[in-house]
Amino acid sequence: MSTPKMPPNPTLEAIRQRLRQLGLYGLLAQAETLMHEPWFNQVLDIEDAERARRSLQRRLDAARLGTFKPVADFDWTWPTKCDRPLVDELFSLGFIAEAANVILIGNNGLGKTMLLKNLAYQTVMRGHTARFTLASDMLHDLAAQKSTTALTSRLHRYTTPTVLAIDEVGYLSYDARYADLFFEVVTRRYLNRPILLTTNKVFEDWTQVFPNAGCVVTLIDRLMHRAEIVALEGESYRLKEAKERATRKAKARTPARKAR
Repeated sequence: MSTPKMPPNPTLEAIRQRLRQLGLYGLLAQAETLMHEPWFNQVLDIEDAERARRSLQRRLDAARLGTFKPVADFDWTWPTKCDRPLVDELFSLGFIAEAANVILIGNNGLGKTMLLKNLAYQTVMRGHTARFTLASDMLHDLAAQKSTTALTSRLHRYTTPTVLAIDEVGYLSYDARYADLFFEVVTRRYLNRPILLTTNKVFEDWTQVFPNAGCVVTLIDRLMHRAEIVALEGESYRLKEAKERATRKAKARTPARKAR
């Protein structure tokens, strides 16, 4: 994030404070001499803008969002059920201050991942850190660690970002070891940093995701304790697009056949 802009006619101490924030200790040593130079504030603004740009790029790279459609392209008329006022409220990012989880539940192809990535993106754009991961990728990554020390170190990847966005919980089932690892991530973030999560299964069916795992009830309890639940219902939008594409291509081929 950028340092505060200088007020008109700043005091020497205000200039020194900004130089400390920017880490420009060479200029800090000569602040009293340089503060009246006409180029001085412009140099600080350039440095500040470049640091803000690099900071944003680092956070975007660390978020690992990949490609996604902007939320402006979301077709709100397609789901037969979607609480748009709640979704709009989520984009104010108030859930971060509350450390409240956001759970998007619905069938395939309804835009859960699109909303998830856009929320994570807005988190980064407003100065926070985020990380996006498929549930399977995160659990495989943690399970691959060969020692307690390595696992502890790797857990930081998923527990330190302001927001952790976990996609596609429920598409695969996992053994008790994986359930314990998921529980560890949730517990370490519990009441401190929010989790954004998409799932195609209601919580009552999570015993299918983590069969024979003793921590499932507590895991769900901690996810739901302080959470916003967004339920989406309807048919797959991807299937709709696939059908429309097939229809367009079929129509395009028809004139070609007639011309033969």
